[in-house]
Amino acid sequence: MQILKVRYRTNEEFDEHYQPDMVHGGLFCPTTRPLEEGDSVIIELSVPALPNKVLIRGTVRSWRPALPRLRVRAGAMVEFAPEEEQKRAFILETVAGTRNPTARRRHTRLPVSIPVRFRTNDDASFHNTVMTEISVGGAMLATESPLPLDTDVILEITPPGAVSPLAISGKTTYHNPSGGTGIKFMYRDAGGSRRLRELVRRLRQS
Repeated sequence: MQILKVRYRTNEEFDEHYQPDMVHGGLFCPTTRPLEEGDSVIIELSVPALPNKVLIRGTVRSWRPALPRLRVRAGAMVEFAPEEEQKRAFILETVAGTRNPTARRRHTRLPVSIPVRFRTNDDASFHNTVMTEISVGGAMLATESPLPLDTDVILEITPPGAVSPLAISGKTTYHNPSGGTGIKFMYRDAGGSRRLRELVRRLRQS
């Protein structure tokens, strides 16, 4: 999936490019890369009001080339994915000043949709689910019912191009209001950190 890096130098510039008429909201993303209608993309969004870059999934609705004589920039109209409603609300409320995020994440979360399986230390059976976000520090699992907080889990994920799954230790740290359980990865050495960074890198490029 292609990642469009979009950086607005002011909150007002974001407001100018935001597309409220789209059903799920969207953005005009300046890019010279030709895109087709229906292409799935990830917007890596940077706005002064946001504490971190936000990666949000979307679908290209149109793309236009640059028209230098008319001072028209090349770019794509991208509509946010329906399942990104919580992120969209977070972005709009933060930029508008009606929400004040108190914590800055060390690692940017990459939106994904990957089948994984997990088990807890109290249960030897694995459960299938979908991972919807990942970073070097943690992940979001689309669990039908939230796992109890502070539960130790083992997560298995098969990296792109790999045959054997990668086992990652973690602990449940929070519940997503719209559903899902947040996992903080637990690794004891630099080797674990390197493996996670390589996994995230491969997922970004897949």
